[in-house]
Amino acid sequence: MFNNISNNYDFLNHFLSMGIDILWRRKLVRMLKKQQADYILDVATGTGDLAITAATKIKNSKIVGVDIAEEMLAVGQKKIKQKNLETQIRLEQADSENLPFKTNEFNAAMVAFGVRNFENLDQGLAEMCRVLKVHSKIYVLEFSMPEKFPIRQLYHFYFKNILPVMGRIISKDRTAYTYLHDSVQEFPSGENFLDRLRKAGFQNTEQRKLSFGIASIYMGEKK
Repeated sequence: MFNNISNNYDFLNHFLSMGIDILWRRKLVRMLKKQQADYILDVATGTGDLAITAATKIKNSKIVGVDIAEEMLAVGQKKIKQKNLETQIRLEQADSENLPFKTNEFNAAMVAFGVRNFENLDQGLAEMCRVLKVHSKIYVLEFSMPEKFPIRQLYHFYFKNILPVMGRIISKDRTAYTYLHDSVQEFPSGENFLDRLRKAGFQNTEQRKLSFGIASIYMGEKK
């Protein structure tokens, strides 16, 4: 599915979110920058948007982006080459639930809009914990369900009725953006996701809500 929509993925992300997703990624990177991490893992990197944002804002960093969809990585590689970031960012095809890296290798991990797609969420989080050094942090940017009226109702209506139609017209994929709504509905957001982080081996977990709770950045520190 992600291979099928790879060429339209970036445009649809920015168009359907009205560009807010760019601001959310920048917020995550500002938080990451305070940690002064220089070897960063970007899981479910897709077309590399988050990795590119981090590389441009954290000048001395080295970033490894992994994704299972080879066509998404191909688009990301072109973007990295165009921005002359090849010495900073390396992309690899890999399964997020079986990461091909040593234990205690990275000093930060991040993922934007990817954990919803893990076949086994707990295994994916545990793998990110494994490859992080002790006291290093994870940053997860993900959609969450707003709680207040009328934002919750408007958000639900947009995700269920407008976004899938627009996504289908532009991407020519009949399932991708219907899947998006369903995956957001099923995702264990809020305190439930913080519990999953703790189960995976993280402590000092925290959620920061963005844009009235439409999205959240979750954080945790490896014990």
